[in-house]
Amino acid sequence: MAKVYFADMRGGEKENLFDKIEKLLKMTDLGKRVMKHDLAAVKMHFGEKGNHAFIRPLFARKVVEEIRKAGAKPFLTDSSTLYPGERKEGVSSIDNAIANGFAYACVTAPIIMSDGLRGETETAVAVKGELLHEVYIGSVIAEADSIVCLSHFKCHELTGFGGAIKNLGMGCASRRGKLVQHSTVAPKVATKFCTGCGACLKSCAHGAIAIAEGKAVIDAMLCAGCSRCITICPVKAINIQWNEASDLVMKKMAEYAKGAVAGKEERTVFMNFITQVSPACDCYGHADAPIVNDIGICASVDPVAIDQACADLVNGARGNRGSALKKGLKPGEDKFRAIYPEISWEVQLEHGEKIGLGRRKYELVKI
Repeated sequence: MAKVYFADMRGGEKENLFDKIEKLLKMTDLGKRVMKHDLAAVKMHFGEKGNHAFIRPLFARKVVEEIRKAGAKPFLTDSSTLYPGERKEGVSSIDNAIANGFAYACVTAPIIMSDGLRGETETAVAVKGELLHEVYIGSVIAEADSIVCLSHFKCHELTGFGGAIKNLGMGCASRRGKLVQHSTVAPKVATKFCTGCGACLKSCAHGAIAIAEGKAVIDAMLCAGCSRCITICPVKAINIQWNEASDLVMKKMAEYAKGAVAGKEERTVFMNFITQVSPACDCYGHADAPIVNDIGICASVDPVAIDQACADLVNGARGNRGSALKKGLKPGEDKFRAIYPEISWEVQLEHGEKIGLGRRKYELVKI
């Protein structure tokens, strides 16, 4: 049975939340998992422009301080997005992170994008998955000596909730890896928006794009799925086809999470912040009212156990009236299904356990 350490949100003169973060990390034996001289990746989501539900930069700073005490060299990291937005490539992603408070002056650690300038710097990692045998992980994550995975636990429109498994699986994948998880086909062109400028054609290294009758056309047989054309298009006329079923997305995501920690299973620590539990992902340029009150912070060395514990804690809480949660308000009722009734969020936990990523059974140790 995996141990999940939990601290509530109470604070006082003798002990504040920063003290609790320090205690939680000590309980996970951080000093034995993140070692002296390690290049330690602090994997987190910096939040989209306009969003405010992501983990507070000051909390990230405390984690960075504890990593430095262990003698390691921490850096913050994330990967670029598939879709157009403020985080579609490395430069914009770092600008956005700094604007959201993750500047060096605040967190005392540099930002290094895990998948490079355009989301294409990747390392192929072999996995023994049910669906995948090779995953494409951002090379910086693959090369890091250790990982401290900081996740904002919230609802998610495709996976029911997003926690450590999603932060690892989706957040550590290169652009090609994200496309593998989300879609089984090539990106599509919205012809009504396409101007035929040819920017995508010039960017395609596989000769999969042509201009026909003044519009871009993608040859699915030649497309390698790198999705670079999505970020290059100046009018956002090229987009991913969100055609994969949610249960398959979650299974692939769990297998990508296993690939992200491959070789570092004993060098990884997970911390989930059950705060501002928004009804949708931090990838949106807004954040809706939390569906439950702030619950606390969990830490573990098991990504499956920590997500299971967080899901149980959220479902065990009383739902907030006036939020997106219209039913399932009572303690013990399923908050995630109340918002996304078609999604079986347990799939990511079940599959994670099946492939050896972690265990669902846990002991909640309150500090």
